[in-house]
Amino acid sequence: MSTADRDVRSMVSAEEWETRVNLAAAYRLVALHGWDDLVFTHISARVPNSDHHFLINPYGWMFEEITASSLVKVDLHGRKVMDSPDDINPAGFTIHSAIHAAREDAQCVLHVHSINGVAVSAQKGGLLPLSQQSIFVLSSFATHDYEGVALRDDEKPRLVQDLGEANFYMLRNHGLLTIGGSIADAFVSMYFFEAACMIQVRAQAGGAELVPIHPQIISTAQAQARQVTRGAGGGLVWPGLLRRLDRKDPSYRN
Repeated sequence: MSTADRDVRSMVSAEEWETRVNLAAAYRLVALHGWDDLVFTHISARVPNSDHHFLINPYGWMFEEITASSLVKVDLHGRKVMDSPDDINPAGFTIHSAIHAAREDAQCVLHVHSINGVAVSAQKGGLLPLSQQSIFVLSSFATHDYEGVALRDDEKPRLVQDLGEANFYMLRNHGLLTIGGSIADAFVSMYFFEAACMIQVRAQAGGAELVPIHPQIISTAQAQARQVTRGAGGGLVWPGLLRRLDRKDPSYRN
């Protein structure tokens, strides 16, 4: 596992390198928050100014090992468009490629098998309006029923149809997925998504009667979120997250 002999930065545009750094940071942050599942989930990002090219993790690397240079560049069919010693996980890219192809606004697709997320995805009622975090999620929310490990292309149309225009996607019995206009937005959305699931599981475990938030409040959540974050939730938080990573281990930038 080495990219030392590959000077990737000299082979790509400045815009692509910035995307690589931010995507590698997202992988490290997922690991830092404990949402990773060994090597079995994925975050993909669209390469700027490219003909439907995407960056995704090299299969077999732990998330805390991902660097900007190690990311694999592929096309919509998962074929490498830049030399790399590593392969990608075909099951992971089935989901990501379907969403990237259908949603031009999907600059980043982030998918995790977090324990709380999978737990809630297995509940018949799904995500409940129990917290402030949950209403931000439910204002742009969709679900997809489990069809087995995502290896078949014939599942793609159903994945896309069930998703629609939502940005928070619960894959039943499987995990959570967020879509962002930037890597930062996809990550911050996942933070709220996983937090909402964690709060729900803990509230249910307490055994007391639950108090749901009124549906009318959920309908205004998007406008409220924009007001609080000034329309730039990811951009507001991301610089601080990068500073945190740089203090811990800046090697993701390599």
